[in-house]
Amino acid sequence: MPLYEFRCDTCGSFETWRSMAQASEPMLCPSCDTLAQRIYSVAGLILTPSTSLSRRIEQSAEPKVQQRQSQSHSHHHKHHHGRPWMIGH
Repeated sequence: MPLYEFRCDTCGSFETWRSMAQASEPMLCPSCDTLAQRIYSVAGLILTPSTSLSRRIEQSAEPKVQQRQSQSHSHHHKHHHGRPWMIGH
């Protein structure tokens, strides 16, 4: 069952576990028995330091170009191992 937050006009906000079927239904305040409405809030996020976050975003934003290792043998591709139907890379 998810945890939902409600707001009582008299007592303030409180949280309670409810089924998803009951999520949008108002409920009685546990302190004063007044009808309380559900509060819709943003999901909690864990923030990382901005430098490491921005570095990760920059690194993932653009693909890196990598050079192939040169092969010392001839340019003919021979299948010594692997799958014979694959073209050598």
